[in-house]
Amino acid sequence: MLKTEADAANIGSSEFFNRARARLNFQVPPGLNDSTIIPVTGDQGNDRMLGIIAQEQPIRPAAVLIAVVEHPQPTVLLTQRSAHLNDHAGQISFPGGKIDPTDASPLDAALREAEEEVGLDRSFIDPIGYLDLYGTSFGFRILPTVARVRPGFDLRINQSEVDDAFEVPLSFLMDPANHQVHSKEFRGMERTYYAMPFAERYIWGATAGILRVLYERICRP
Repeated sequence: MLKTEADAANIGSSEFFNRARARLNFQVPPGLNDSTIIPVTGDQGNDRMLGIIAQEQPIRPAAVLIAVVEHPQPTVLLTQRSAHLNDHAGQISFPGGKIDPTDASPLDAALREAEEEVGLDRSFIDPIGYLDLYGTSFGFRILPTVARVRPGFDLRINQSEVDDAFEVPLSFLMDPANHQVHSKEFRGMERTYYAMPFAERYIWGATAGILRVLYERICRP
């Protein structure tokens, strides 16, 4: 049992995956495609912003893969998006992207994107369930899939989409001491966002926000 924040930061693979399986499922939230249902973040400024965005532009359903690699000390696989992309160029992200009409489910979209972007073979992936729906200021509705990934895979980076792929210790990402809170203005309203700088990598925005949700749902004592 996790009793302290230190326990959460040092969670092992077995404990993490057991807690994830007990708390997550594959029910698709209706807000993924329904603009009248606004994802709730708990931050008043963020929630008002998401409500405004939903009225002004079409929602953009997307799926990402939170690939937790089952090392003795587990890690999370992240990517750095290519600098020439139209959306979130150069930012640290999870493997993933928009849900296509041909995708059977958000899970299928996340697996497809992970294979297309970094060559992560599906045979190494054990999907566990969906995390909470996450909305962004660009109109994206992101549904993350948490998955156990068996070590030993070889990656093939698609340079047209991704410049690099790397792993970050889960212990670092699940330590609230590393969860910086910043703020910015949106049409006269203050809204907050998370940042988790790691070495030379600056993890922030939706990626850091989703990692914070992962902490809240799975690892928080």
